[in-house]
Amino acid sequence: MEKFEDIIKSEKPVLIDFFATWCGPCQMMHPILEEVAKNVGDKARIIKIDIDKNQELSTVYNVRSVPTLMIFKDRELKYRVSGVQQAAALEAELAKYY
Repeated sequence: MEKFEDIIKSEKPVLIDFFATWCGPCQMMHPILEEVAKNVGDKARIIKIDIDKNQELSTVYNVRSVPTLMIFKDRELKYRVSGVQQAAALEAELAKYY
């Protein structure tokens, strides 16, 4: 299993979805993220992180509500937003970094 640090040091932008299985809005994000993944192809990477299974990471990044979406590139946090987002908005944000 890849370490979080190895994932976010990528030169490609990495969209991290901090989610919880019990979270309704998180479930709404699933098909949106699938659409984003299909549209951006290999220009970016999308990773889902379950906050209940990764509590330490959630604490480090101060995730207080889910879904929380973050974009990293070269270990740097470039973008952060909470709540359900539209695919087009996420794709536009990712496009700034590739």
